[in-house]
Amino acid sequence: MHNEQGAQASEHGKRDERSGPADAHANLVRRLRHALACAGLTKTQLAARADLGRTTVQLAFTVAASVPSDTTVATLAKALGLPHQERQELLDLCHAAAQKRPPAEQGRFPAGSGTPLREGTALPDKPKPVGSWEAKSLEVHPAIRGDSAAAPGEDFVLPTYVERNHDQELRVRLEAAADGEQAVMVMVRGWSCTGKTRTAFEGVRTCLGNWQLVFPKDTASLLALLAADALTERTVLWLNEAQNYLTGPSGEAAAAALRRRLEEPGPVVILATLWPDHHTRLTSAAGGPQARALLDPLIPIDVPAAFDEQDLKRLRRIGHPSLDAADRRSSNGAITQTLAAGPQLVDHYEQASGPEGPLGKAVITAAMDACRLGHASPLPAELLKAAAPGYLTPEQRAAADPELWFDQALTFAQKKIKGVVAALGPVAHPTGMGPVPGVFRLADYLDHHAYVSRRDDFPSALFWSAVEQHAATPADHKSLAKAARERGRYRIAHDLLRRAVARGDTDAFGDLVTLRMKAGDGVGVEAVAREAVDLAGVDNLLQLAVKRDTIGDDEAAETLYRAAAQEGDSSALMILAGIQEEACDWAGAEESYREAARRGHRGAALGLGGLCERVGDWMAAEALYRETVEQGDPYYSLHALRLLGRLREQADDWTGAEGAYREAADKGNAGGLIDLAGLRERAGDRAGAEALYREAAARGETSAFSDLAALRERAGDRLGAEDVCREAAARGRADVFSDLAELREKNGDRAGAEALYREAAQRDTGALIGLARLRERAGDRPGAEAVYREAADRGDLGALIRLAMREELDRTWVGTQELVCRGRITGDWTAAEAECLMLVNSGGGLGPLVLLRRNAGAPEEALQLSRYGLEADGSAAEPW
Repeated sequence: MHNEQGAQASEHGKRDERSGPADAHANLVRRLRHALACAGLTKTQLAARADLGRTTVQLAFTVAASVPSDTTVATLAKALGLPHQERQELLDLCHAAAQKRPPAEQGRFPAGSGTPLREGTALPDKPKPVGSWEAKSLEVHPAIRGDSAAAPGEDFVLPTYVERNHDQELRVRLEAAADGEQAVMVMVRGWSCTGKTRTAFEGVRTCLGNWQLVFPKDTASLLALLAADALTERTVLWLNEAQNYLTGPSGEAAAAALRRRLEEPGPVVILATLWPDHHTRLTSAAGGPQARALLDPLIPIDVPAAFDEQDLKRLRRIGHPSLDAADRRSSNGAITQTLAAGPQLVDHYEQASGPEGPLGKAVITAAMDACRLGHASPLPAELLKAAAPGYLTPEQRAAADPELWFDQALTFAQKKIKGVVAALGPVAHPTGMGPVPGVFRLADYLDHHAYVSRRDDFPSALFWSAVEQHAATPADHKSLAKAARERGRYRIAHDLLRRAVARGDTDAFGDLVTLRMKAGDGVGVEAVAREAVDLAGVDNLLQLAVKRDTIGDDEAAETLYRAAAQEGDSSALMILAGIQEEACDWAGAEESYREAARRGHRGAALGLGGLCERVGDWMAAEALYRETVEQGDPYYSLHALRLLGRLREQADDWTGAEGAYREAADKGNAGGLIDLAGLRERAGDRAGAEALYREAAARGETSAFSDLAALRERAGDRLGAEDVCREAAARGRADVFSDLAELREKNGDRAGAEALYREAAQRDTGALIGLARLRERAGDRPGAEAVYREAADRGDLGALIRLAMREELDRTWVGTQELVCRGRITGDWTAAEAECLMLVNSGGGLGPLVLLRRNAGAPEEALQLSRYGLEADGSAAEPW
């Protein structure tokens, strides 16, 4: 009976397959349902038997959903016990249905195309149907062959895909995006060779198989696509290794353009893959504001580095030769790394043999160091050629043929391991065919390997000379300079920054000023500042100062502000006046404010009034505040009214104070209502104060909720204060819980503060950071770390960064202290210093070595070291 039904279904399948893709999909679903009924199973039971997610199975039985992948169909057919012929017929239907037009085509646009591009549009990369893209064209890693995994001569092996838990998460998001009307961005995050690109590829094929996909090869192409509105409805924008688009000179422009596209209608999916460390860097202070704003809201789909036991069971049931080979050769579940020939590639590098082996290893090591130390662009051949001799012994260099050695080295470095991957690979031409001449890209796995195996190594002076001369871009020079500075090589960093400036990167001036100040070179600092003005202009100089200020580099920021102020910039004069005021340089601050006034800055009188108030000249302060009010500036005059009210209040002129606060509020500054509420509270009118706080909140000043909660707390109405927090949270201000928690902590109620942080964390993960800091202040370090980990588990990468930095600082501090103790006990400071140098070389800064020199009784050497740093070989640098 089963065979009769199968024969009938087979005949229907052939007829329906010929009638078109839509009918093929309908027939596929019909035959799956028929087989399910014959097997007497529910879909839940089938999902368990096939070891597939329930969502995947449900979608496979739904005509309105996307066509299931051939892997899903094959797995279902096997679980249903279908004979080989029927399995093959189902796969044929699946392939035929993959071209099915989506339901959205009726009355809208052709399948997956959206509005077609204007004829003649010249774009380097254009959208194509998802089904026309091959895995290798989207940069999916090929796999090892295993035993007979591919026919002879077939270069690209793509084994059957093993679905894991993260695949279900990705597909749920992609299906939701397909059903929606918005543009969305999805990030798949994972380390090198963990399968993140294959994950994305399979997710798109399964869920968005009827869409278009476009893969820009570089940032310029991405910007061209977005500028031409080429990202139309039902299109996937493929951003593999998204850091390549979001860094460099055009990275911020690309991030901004992507943000704008996300504000427009869809359905559109921007699918990005990213390494965790690139994600951390792009979302930290080191990343640009546009990149942070683009990536911060995303919840990444993380691809585990290893297969767990359930994953391995699924893999073993498939029986693909490549997967079987990877399973036999992998340790700790690192299947994808073995599939991509990572271990064999490392062995090829580490055990370099043959006459060209040492030469090739030197070139590969130069590439590894360049990448791990910040060279993000494709590696110029000239850089590798100039750097490689520094990794060879004198005997090896003497034996090398001066004409042929580099070609021999490249032969070794470009040898494909297991026919899959080479240490150095070509870089695809961004718009045409073939590779870009004269540049190479380091294999991902070796890049990752370098971070571990060469962490404590610092390259020779020859390497740094090579990157100074041949680094691809000014951005690469800056990144390498940062790595050198973090490793105490200040002169090297200075020379690299100089090269970046010479190539047009005026942002490097800020770092140059920092290094000159560290060296105590005041004359050099002024020379750099003057040069910055000449090359970048006063406006750019001020922007540089603000950047240094933002990252906490106060001394460099002040120097740059002074330079901009000397050029007559009124904004710089105002900022400089504030710095002078904080340093109690009253005369200097007054002169800066007056000069800013002479140059037309509308806030100068207000700043001068604040200075007068600070030194006790209230009459002069009031006159200057009134002068500012009379100027009528929309910002400064209203702020002056509030300061005027404060002065009147201090003089016990409550009527005058109330009049000033009310005038500020009536002219649109809701902060005046908060000031007035505080005045009423101090006068004992709690009801009046509460009404004013509520009026301020109603006018959009939601910070008034914090004041209102504090008002109730001070009145002993703790429950009422908590009610205000909940009311504020409902209006998007969950941080009011944290403000009240801080107040309770200040009043000694740590338990009450912790309870508030916990309630706030139900709405805002950021509250966990406040709770962790509370525990830190209370000396509960393990408790604080537990909360940081909880925040990280809930997607707060900032918490993970804090935890990592804390652990790194602890290791560095403890390690340094141990070395100091050992040196004092044994008197062998040389051995201690050698170990300390490893800490410095790993990027921990010069602090440990300076501390060691001081404890060794060499304070002058320690001072010289802190100013001028080290040479490449680790010796103390002379003044430069």
